[in-house]
Amino acid sequence: MAAIIGVNGIGKSTLLRTLGKVQPKISGTIQLNNIPLEKLTDLNLATQISVVLTEPIASKNLTVWELVSLGRQPYTNWIGTLSDVDKEKIKSALEIVDLTPLKYKKCYELSDGQLQKVMIARALAQDTFIILMDEPTSHLDLYHKVQILKLLQDIAHKTKKTILFTTHEIEIAIQLCDKILILEQGKSAFGEPCELIRNRNFENLFPSDTITFDSSTGAFRVNR
Repeated sequence: MAAIIGVNGIGKSTLLRTLGKVQPKISGTIQLNNIPLEKLTDLNLATQISVVLTEPIASKNLTVWELVSLGRQPYTNWIGTLSDVDKEKIKSALEIVDLTPLKYKKCYELSDGQLQKVMIARALAQDTFIILMDEPTSHLDLYHKVQILKLLQDIAHKTKKTILFTTHEIEIAIQLCDKILILEQGKSAFGEPCELIRNRNFENLFPSDTITFDSSTGAFRVNR
């Protein structure tokens, strides 16, 4: 599990959306298994990378099962008929995020935390080895932020998938992520949280006269 962090406007979401081919790259090259991203068809890419963005879902009138089943779209026929394999993938995804009891609930009946779990389940049902998520904990309270990120950590480690997400929850990311990418103007740093702390990469993230980073606790402190 890896996080992309940085100040507002630095390009976290732009990078994530570019990696998922949601928008064209500004410059440079992106390869997936040594193949340039632009050479992959959308259908081929959809079997390798699933993307969960912050945009609201098209219709909250769908049931949980129906929304999660959309993750199987790259594998179904042209009328979207679900095979037994598709149904098993959907069932497994719902079990992983603990939403089986709510599978027939309408999405508008769910809390923000439950709806975010549905989006994670949809990505799991898509059965890709990479999951990209843009701020998966936005609009959630502290408890549910931690709950969602611990769920993602558990999924990454148990399923051996790569989960890359953008976040403003830096202190939680430091505790839970295997790797972190720190975006800054003109440079970036990537590595394990303990390595980044040791290299003092977090200390210049914010203006030091307002916020300082305590490397001994892995936390930020507001300067009064």
